[in-house]
Amino acid sequence: MFHGSLVALVTPMSAEGEVDFEALERLVEFHIDNGTDGIVSVGTTGESSTLGFAEHRDVIDRTVEMVDGRVPVIAGTGANNTGEAVELTQAAMRSGVDACLLVTPYYNKPTQEGLYQHFRTIAEAAAVPQIMYNVPGRTAVDMKPETVERLADISNIVGLKEASGSVERNAELVERVGDRVDIFSGDDHIARETILAGGKGVISVSANVAPGPMHAMCAAALKGDRETADAIDERLAPVHAALFFETSPIPVKWALYEMGMIGPGIRLPLTPLADEFHEPLREALRGAGLL
Repeated sequence: MFHGSLVALVTPMSAEGEVDFEALERLVEFHIDNGTDGIVSVGTTGESSTLGFAEHRDVIDRTVEMVDGRVPVIAGTGANNTGEAVELTQAAMRSGVDACLLVTPYYNKPTQEGLYQHFRTIAEAAAVPQIMYNVPGRTAVDMKPETVERLADISNIVGLKEASGSVERNAELVERVGDRVDIFSGDDHIARETILAGGKGVISVSANVAPGPMHAMCAAALKGDRETADAIDERLAPVHAALFFETSPIPVKWALYEMGMIGPGIRLPLTPLADEFHEPLREALRGAGLL
């Protein structure tokens, strides 16, 4: 259903921390002009955890309007409260999104049965296509392949963003459930290998600053053209690393500010990129021809 480079879009903010819808429209056009295959609105990279409910819904609504059907829009609607995730997912469905992205519940550390019941409940409450998101480094819970296999039988669960950092895990998931749900890398640095192993794409931080190259890399890998995919990814590798000098989305928002795309705003408890990382991040962007 979805494929290629799906950008985990930042939520641009003013220096005072207010959502900047003018900059959001600029980002949407930037991505459409440069071949991004889909836009994830208010995912975790979009600071979903610091936006209020009304803001969350408003950013998704406005993104759908701005995109106007030109590429798929996937709304981040996960929460560590199942009822809250249901509410957000139903609201996004009413906005007309093409799918929702739901992170595993963070902090409460549910069991595998709890994860199964959580995702099943949301899927039954909202008929919109849903992509699960496993990122144990950020949530303190790891959804095991066995649990994904159980959930793959639910008709509107259509994908999994896997960000455990392991090509082997991603390849195992493709083998287990790839005929029922699409597997997307949640880690830019292993996206190429995940796609070559049968994954359908990446939900990408790097695509925020490099939409054209990320689209081209994914397109080559989806065709099985390893030589082209390798060449593009090698050039992007320093960018993939630099965008995690500090906790994401701190570096990527600073990079977009440096590129003149957005204002400097980011919300506490996240803080602006430390001075010591400014020049190394600039060098990575320059080396990839992005600055």
